[in-house]
Amino acid sequence: MLLGFIISCSAINAHNLPLDTVNHVEVDRYLGKWYEVARFDQTFQKGCTAVEANYSLRKDGDLKVVNTCRLDTPTGELKIAEGRAWIKDKNTNAKLKVQFFLKDIKLSIFAGDYWILELDQDYQYVIIGEPSRKYLWILSRTKNMDPRLYEDLVRKAKDLNFDVSKLIKTVQ
Repeated sequence: MLLGFIISCSAINAHNLPLDTVNHVEVDRYLGKWYEVARFDQTFQKGCTAVEANYSLRKDGDLKVVNTCRLDTPTGELKIAEGRAWIKDKNTNAKLKVQFFLKDIKLSIFAGDYWILELDQDYQYVIIGEPSRKYLWILSRTKNMDPRLYEDLVRKAKDLNFDVSKLIKTVQ
C-alpha cells in the first residue's frame, strides 16, 4: 500500500517539476513550415490529420502562426487556425506564448505556453511542450521521420516527465 502511495505521489509531482528548454533558438532559422509528427490530442485538434504549422515574422516583431489540418483523412476538409506568438524569454527565445483566434473575429480560442524543449542543431525537428505537461508536439521539417529518431524524441519527452502513452502519431 505504501509503495502505491509513493508511486502515486511521484506521478502527481512530475507535473510540478521544472521544465528546461533549449539554450537558444535562432528565430529566423525556426521560421517556415513544420509538419506535425505526433501530439497529445486536444479538443481543438480533434480529427486533424496532415497537420502543418507555418511561422513567419510579423511587422511588430511577433510571429504569425498559421496551423492547417485536414479533417479525418489527408484529403478531408481543410481547417485553418491563425494566431500570433510572442517571445517571453528574450535570453533564449525558447519560451513563447501562442494565441489563436476565431476566423474573422478577434475572439481568442486558445492561448498558452509554447516552450521549445528539444531542437535539432540544423532545425530539422523539435519537441514543443509546456510546464503543466498537458500539451506536447513533435514536429519535423519533413512529413516522415525516421522511426529511430522518433523513438529517441519520445524517450526524451518521457525523460522530461511527459506521459508519452498519450502521444498519437499524425497521419500525413
